[in-house]
Parts: sequence; C-alpha cells; structure tokens
Amino acid sequence: MIVVTGATGGLGGATVEHLLKRVPADEIGVSVRDTAKARHLADRGVRVRQGSYEDPAALRESFAGAEQVLLVSGNDPAADIVGLHRDAVEAAVAAGVRRIVYTSQQGAVPGNPYPPSHFHIATEAILADSEVAWTALRNGAYGPLDQVLGPWRRTGVIAQPQDGPVPYTDRDDIAEATAVVLAGDRAFDGPVDLTAPTAVTFEDVAKIASDLTGGTVERIVLDDEQWVADQLTAGVPEEMARLVLTWYQAARAGHFAGAGPLLADLLGREPRTVTDRLASDIAA
Repeated sequence: MIVVTGATGGLGGATVEHLLKRVPADEIGVSVRDTAKARHLADRGVRVRQGSYEDPAALRESFAGAEQVLLVSGNDPAADIVGLHRDAVEAAVAAGVRRIVYTSQQGAVPGNPYPPSHFHIATEAILADSEVAWTALRNGAYGPLDQVLGPWRRTGVIAQPQDGPVPYTDRDDIAEATAVVLAGDRAFDGPVDLTAPTAVTFEDVAKIASDLTGGTVERIVLDDEQWVADQLTAGVPEEMARLVLTWYQAARAGHFAGAGPLLADLLGREPRTVTDRLASDIAA
C-alpha cells in the first residue's frame, strides 16, 4: 500500500494519477482533508480516508497498512509547518510505515534566504531522526512560469529583480517521477534533487520567448525596493511581496543553480524544457 497525502492538490493529485498507471488501484491510498473531493479516486478503487496534518490521530488511521507514505509539504505561511510535519512523520512511524517520501525543495540548505527552505531543512532533520527509511525529493521550481516572469506576454518585458540560473521544472514531470520512485524497486535514501537538466536565467528566457513569438521580449532588472513598491501598487500584500523577493535573492545567490540527470533518468525521457512550456503557454 502506498498512501499519498494532499491527493486533492496539484502535485499530490497528479502523482496519484501517475501511480494508477503503474500499480493496481487497491494498492493506493490517499489521506485527504475532505473525502468528498476524492470521490473520483474512490470510484476508481483507491482507498480514501480522511486525514490532515492538524489531526494526528486521523492521520495514523489513514496511514494504517501503508508500506510507503508520500508527505506533500504544507504551504500555509501562517501555520506551524515544521510542527505539522513532525506530527505527520510521527503518525507514519506509529502506523508502521517502512519508508516516508517527502516533497522538499531544491536548495534546502543553510544560508538560503528563501524562508520555505528553512522548514524543509527542519523537516529533513526530523526525518533523519525518525525510525524509518526516508527520501526527500528536493524538487526544482515547478510553479507556473508567469509567477516568476510576470506579465511578459502583455508587456513584452520581463521586469523583475536580479535573478540567477534556475532549472525551472514541469510539475507533471515531477509528479510522474515521484510515482516512479514510489512504485519502483530503486531505493533513494536521504535527499535527492529532481530538476530539469538545464538552469536558465531571465535573460535566457527573454531570448527564448523572443524566438518563439517572433518579436522582442526585453529583460529589465528592477531594483529590489522598486519591485516591492510596484507589487504594492498592484495590490500585492507587502508580506507576500517580500517573501517572493527572497526567492529572487536566493536565485541570484546560486541556491537554485544546480541541475542534475535524475529526473530524466526516472522518466526515461528528457523532461519538458522552458522552451516547451513557454511554447505551450503561448499556444494556449
């Protein structure tokens, strides 16, 4: 039995879909906050149980009988993420799980100024101190490209703070690779990076976008405080703007620059590139 948390979310849901292509549905379970939202999985034979990181007792019940559990990391900035992850790890241990697979983040190392890296570091330490085998999938940045590029298709300009090389990675590729890890016979102990094979800068992306559109997409580097001021004018809360700014600062410091072959190896093909993703976005 493989149990996936967060299975009604983007990454967790996509991982379950890829698992269904690899193992029988009755060997897959999901632990979800709202079971009604997972009815489409129950109808296909997946074991659906209620469980959330805020309810360790229910979580233990949802993990019962599992050999492996995929813990999809929390993302509520107002929550005690480390505490919730600790409860989830303890629930998995209490349920007799043999391996915990955790969705971590590329660059989860001391000194990274991006705050989410801190709770990933802490969670990996909790896993290392646990009584079970564990794998931390340090995933490359897999959000929509427009989240980091800004409204370039409307403006013809990538006007963001100074960045650095990042192996922007397709979320579905990560979900598929995660399913391969869970369903396969290769054991990965500790942290491993899952990233696109090439890291690019915004200058690179501007050139790619120019080639794809047949026009000129310009890269403009904004001063950090000017960018924050622009975000506030656009209605973004200051706390959120400054959180995102730390991501650009981490990128320029090289914390996301690494790119490795493991994702391609697990997929058995080349992952989608920034060029592929931009082309799809433009076509859409």
